[in-house]
Amino acid sequence: MFRFTTAGESHGRALLAILEGLPAGLPVDVEQVNRELERRQWGYGRGGRMKIERDRVEILSGVRHGLTLGSPLALMIENKDWANWTEVMSVESVDLPPEKSRRVKRPRPGHADLAGGLKYSARDLRNVLERASARETAARVACGALAKQLLAAFGVEILSHVIQLGGVPDKPLELAWDAIAAIPDDAPLRCADEEAQTRMVELIDEKRRAGDTLGGIFEVIVRGIMPGLGSHTAWDLKLDGLLAQAVMSIPAVKAVAIGAGAEASGLPGSEVHDEIAYDETTKQFIRQTNRAGGLEGGITNGEELRVRGHLKPISTLRRALRSVDIDTKQEESASFERSDITAVPAAGVIGEAMVALVLAEAMREKFGGDSLGEMRRNFDGYREQLRGY
Repeated sequence: MFRFTTAGESHGRALLAILEGLPAGLPVDVEQVNRELERRQWGYGRGGRMKIERDRVEILSGVRHGLTLGSPLALMIENKDWANWTEVMSVESVDLPPEKSRRVKRPRPGHADLAGGLKYSARDLRNVLERASARETAARVACGALAKQLLAAFGVEILSHVIQLGGVPDKPLELAWDAIAAIPDDAPLRCADEEAQTRMVELIDEKRRAGDTLGGIFEVIVRGIMPGLGSHTAWDLKLDGLLAQAVMSIPAVKAVAIGAGAEASGLPGSEVHDEIAYDETTKQFIRQTNRAGGLEGGITNGEELRVRGHLKPISTLRRALRSVDIDTKQEESASFERSDITAVPAAGVIGEAMVALVLAEAMREKFGGDSLGEMRRNFDGYREQLRGY
């Protein structure tokens, strides 16, 4: 079984994760995990928190001499901002005066504040927002980085890019792998179209001055995936459903598209379905188009996997929206917590992690093996089966 869970609050001492199911003998590159954490923090339009945190992972168990043991990995990422929140987020009971308690009682529209407060009967909405914060996704990215290392051992590569931000460009970008891979590391928004990226940056500056926020669309692309991951046999085994759930779980994501997505619903079948051919050179079935996004019937078909996440604008606005004080029930402006103008590039990195985790689970289910060597033998046997089909 391959699975992970996270723990920790936004301003608590640390974020934690337990990752189970990596086979024994997988080489672990800790610095590659840290590079993924850095990518998550980067991007034009991020807020002041990114100037405080310098995320680094510490692996507490499950790895010895650079190789996985087959046992659970325990991961920790310290919150540097904890130094400013030790009393407010103290585990022990602390009697703080109101002016130091940082109590939140004016819920932000679009955030989990009020819904969570009602569910858990919380009179201080900080009890909700600390865990609902996107800060938690740093732990997911660390787990996803390790999933990527497992996938890379089988020739799988994963990228992401921003294809639209704040409605710029008018139509989301559609680009080939090489164009996406060529995006410079210092691109401010991880967008391959320089003209569109310049307009996006200008729009972010405009919304910053207005105290507003922006959403957008990121795309995750995977190549090198074998056909046959997932299943058509049960609703909860379909890989497209698992991917949709994983990407939808990212904070602020309100829609997920695979391949042509919603656009396919308005087109005739002749313009949607990918015709099948056979390549005599590679001895593989191929498709000249990939409107299905690499999935048919809940199963990978060997083409590039393409998944898009649509983000709503961030719900914490400096120019606060109207809300209600949960004590007095009187109208007031919503609370303001330090926030970003936009986080679409970061969401793409988180999307990569979530897609990697789902695919790693599918690979482990398909090929099993207690060690990397055993898993590879099973993988090689399946590859031979495909060649003889």
